Amino acid sequence: MSTPQPIFAPGSRIVVRDEEWLVRTATPAPPDGTMIKAVGVSEFVQDIEATFFTGIDTVRSMRPEETILVQDSTSRFRQSRLFLEAVLRRTPLPRSERNLALADRFLLDPLTYQLRPVELALAGLRPRILLADVVGLGKTLEIGLILAELIRRGRGERILVVSPQQVLEQFQRELWTRFAIPLVRLDSTGIQRIQQEIPAGRNPFTYFKRAIISVDTLKDAGQFGHHLDAITWDAVVIDESHNLINRGTQRNELARRLAAKTDALLLASATPHNGDKESFAELISLLDPAAIVDKRNYQPDDIAHLYLRRTKISPEVRDQIGDRWADRGPSLPVPCPATPAEEEIFAELTQVWLAGKWSDEPARGQDRLFPYTLLKSFLSSHVALAETVAVRRRKATGTERAALDRLAELTSAMTDRDSSKLDHLIEELRSIGVGPGSTTRVVIFSERVQTLNWLAEVVPARLGLRPAAIRVLHGGVADADEQRILQEFELEGSTVRLLFTGDVASEGVNLHRQCHHLIHYDIPWSLIRIEQRNGRVDRYDQRRSPEFRALILTSEVPDAKDDRTVAEKLLHREQHAHRTLGSVEAATGYFDAKVEEDRLVKDLLAGKTVEESYAEAGVEAELDPMAQLLAEVGSAPEAAEVPRAQVPKLFDSTRDFVDTALRELYADRPEDALDLRREDTLLTFHAPDDLVARLSDLPRSYLKAHQEGDQLRLKVTLDRRLAQRKLAEARESRTTVWPEIAYLSDVHPMIDWLVDKVLIRLGRQQAPVLTADVPGPVFLIQGVYTNRLGQPTVVQWMAVAGLPDTPTIRPMDEVLREAGVGPDMVNPARPVPLDPLTDLLPAAVDAARGYLAARRDEVTEANAEPLRHYRARLGRFEQASLFDELSAAQQTRRRQRVSATVQEQHDLLDRLETAGDPLLRVLAVLAPSTLPASPVSSTSPASSPETAA
Repeated sequence: MSTPQPIFAPGSRIVVRDEEWLVRTATPAPPDGTMIKAVGVSEFVQDIEATFFTGIDTVRSMRPEETILVQDSTSRFRQSRLFLEAVLRRTPLPRSERNLALADRFLLDPLTYQLRPVELALAGLRPRILLADVVGLGKTLEIGLILAELIRRGRGERILVVSPQQVLEQFQRELWTRFAIPLVRLDSTGIQRIQQEIPAGRNPFTYFKRAIISVDTLKDAGQFGHHLDAITWDAVVIDESHNLINRGTQRNELARRLAAKTDALLLASATPHNGDKESFAELISLLDPAAIVDKRNYQPDDIAHLYLRRTKISPEVRDQIGDRWADRGPSLPVPCPATPAEEEIFAELTQVWLAGKWSDEPARGQDRLFPYTLLKSFLSSHVALAETVAVRRRKATGTERAALDRLAELTSAMTDRDSSKLDHLIEELRSIGVGPGSTTRVVIFSERVQTLNWLAEVVPARLGLRPAAIRVLHGGVADADEQRILQEFELEGSTVRLLFTGDVASEGVNLHRQCHHLIHYDIPWSLIRIEQRNGRVDRYDQRRSPEFRALILTSEVPDAKDDRTVAEKLLHREQHAHRTLGSVEAATGYFDAKVEEDRLVKDLLAGKTVEESYAEAGVEAELDPMAQLLAEVGSAPEAAEVPRAQVPKLFDSTRDFVDTALRELYADRPEDALDLRREDTLLTFHAPDDLVARLSDLPRSYLKAHQEGDQLRLKVTLDRRLAQRKLAEARESRTTVWPEIAYLSDVHPMIDWLVDKVLIRLGRQQAPVLTADVPGPVFLIQGVYTNRLGQPTVVQWMAVAGLPDTPTIRPMDEVLREAGVGPDMVNPARPVPLDPLTDLLPAAVDAARGYLAARRDEVTEANAEPLRHYRARLGRFEQASLFDELSAAQQTRRRQRVSATVQEQHDLLDRLETAGDPLLRVLAVLAPSTLPASPVSSTSPASSPETAA
């Protein structure tokens, strides 16, 4: 077991290179000792951020007995109260505190079901969960709540979010506008910024402590792999994590790299598995490698601490969403009788291709499915069919070539006037209200890029719309254009009315802000994909009833497989499953859209109907061990409330702290120093350079919009209603969905900045003395135990009185409350004798140290209990094996894998155990107002007139 490193608690002072620094984080970094990230306090390094290693630099922490006491002569003891509040805010909540501290501090509706994932994440050994709520429940908000709690605990300094390209901007914006968590967006523009701003070959992730990047950008191991291996994260979020399942893929390899380099790991997916128990076990092993022994056979209890899934009809969700999610309207099929030209193509497909007469030899392998590829292309559009035929013709010969030539001839003879779906689309759009001067918006899905591009060309003229009213989105669109298109569709003030999109927008994207109409121009042969599409407008915070339509091309050709054969039946099945079961997987047993579609096509080839195919799937679903497994975990009704943490505080609200801190920092004239203006609950001011630096992760466009001359002018509010109104107004604009006014949450960089500025107001190792309603001197002392990772496991706030003969220790917040420490205090500005108090310092520290030593086992129990629980789990994991059923070689490999996992987890548990002696820090002294006067110490802060604070 390694020797415990010295404790450097966040918020404490250290001396390095003869300068004083404020500790932000301290983590082990073998072989270089402890890595300390700090901000300069003393004159020559003030506000400079630096990193030190105890194995390289001489780092000296302050001995509490050497604390220098200084009398606080500020009005209403403002400096002391601010200092104590700043220490309370800077000190991370200990690992033993698992209740929520910030649940109601953000710009979102306080819904218990969205707090449940936070509760699950904090309850575990490490915050590692798979969040599998169905489409639309608000997984991004749930992730934001977890990250905010980790930040408050000092375990969210370095955050990496990995998501699909199309949701980068949306995810970044939600975390900033709702939680005030800034992420630098590393899309193509962000990558260019990296290349311009940092030296070639340097690790980009050391420059951005909180970043969001697309999975496709990051998965390139040749470009980023060595950088990822060289850095650790506090929290990694992987959105749409079902894409990680297949072992051997770049995405799976990326997930494994990240899982090994982070404390917290949050996986999110509405389709969390592909129906295979072993594949799902692989995903779970990223979260907890000791959760599952046999990947073919495991139980709900094995994953209950890692998995959560709810649907819209889950009791807790259903009872809380109310009018925040409008009831879904029906899915309406729109019959489109085939035109004569289309009937000719139906006849050719039916009599030649689906009848198997297109080849001289029986088709084998994937070629057997090609007739259905042609059929699906045609059910999309004649232009999509023409493209499919053209590609196949390049390598076709013989009978197949002749059959393709015939299809090409029929397709080229067909014009736009011969498209029944196009005509009916125009009719439906007009009936919905789309047209010149209308504000109605509609999203139109198609699986084929050729269909999307064709519709974007022909639809505007027939509706009298200008080209500016149309946008097209598919996988071939550049990422910067993709973000712009999605933002334009979301802005109420933009001119966009119709979005033609492929299934690139069917996962994760919000399209419901200004839209509740969705049309399937063609239907994917997968209930999962239909549900994902519908979920773009049928989701949390949709205030209008979503309406769905599907264009159903029908034919009179005998045996023709038109849209009634498959598409219309799937449309109704998806609607029924959604209303009765909450999701389609429960009704089908399918968990992967491609697997579902491939099976359906094979069943159709075998002569089965859609009903027969899904009936068999339903029987399999009832017997499916995955369905049975997940039905028993992650969805049971929970208790009514999520427990809240009791965190000591000296100010009634964050607003009071902000106002008081600004007055203290700028000598009661922040209006002059910052050009600060107050309008009710709104603050606008010029941001100092050290605050601007903390905002540099936000988009350049956002910062530029707040530029006033050569300065950044910030607008912030703690009024939730005002912030919500400004967020809504941003969506009504023509240019940006980023609101001009930021909500000032407790994790906002401005709060972080104020806390640091307040903490460095006192000189090196000074503690303020203030007079209060106490019978004798009371020393306020902080005691912190940490583990070998530098994370606080126990934090004690002690008030030591009765010195020197009969020391007593009580909770600090109780004593502060009884002593009347607050904004109503009056500072009489009478000198306080400091020497007698200084003489009592060693006794106060000894009393606090003895108190903690005597209660060490008791105070560390809350941290130790889950570690014991997990050690017992490891024992069961090591013993529970199926060696008898394996060959000798397999047994050896299994034993090696299990042994390595157990050793790795035991090493982690050792690092999580409370270690070493506590850090003690004298924060302040409460002196009775009746002490005899003596000259004020020369180290006292400059006095200030008695004014309201």
